Amino acid sequence: MLYLFLKYAVTSALIVLISEVARRNDRVGSLIAALPIVTILTLIWMQYEKSEIEKISNHSYFTFWYVIPTLPMFLIFPKLYISCGFWISLLMCIVFTIVLFSIYNNILSRFGIKLL
Repeated sequence: MLYLFLKYAVTSALIVLISEVARRNDRVGSLIAALPIVTILTLIWMQYEKSEIEKISNHSYFTFWYVIPTLPMFLIFPKLYISCGFWISLLMCIVFTIVLFSIYNNILSRFGIKLL
C-alpha cells in the first residue's frame, strides 16, 4: 500500500511541478512537459514490479505509435484558443485527436501494426 501511495505521490508531484514551472516560464514548462517523463516513470515502475520483458517493451513500442496522432493537437490548439476560447478549443482538439487516431489506426492496420 505504501508503494502505491509513493507511485501516486511521485506522479502527481511531477504534474504539479510541470504546471508550476510553466506558470513561471512557458518555454521551460513546455520543454519539461514534452519530455517522456511519465513514460520513463511507468517503465521504471513496471521494472520495479518485475513485469515481463515483453510487457515493458510493448509499453515503449505502443507509446511511440500513440504519440504521433496526438502531436497535431499542439499545433491547432493555439489557433483555436485565440478564436474560440479555452474549453471549446480543448473539446475540439480532443475530438480532432480521436478522429485522427481512428484514421491513423486504420492506416497502420494495413501495414500490420495493430494499436487497438
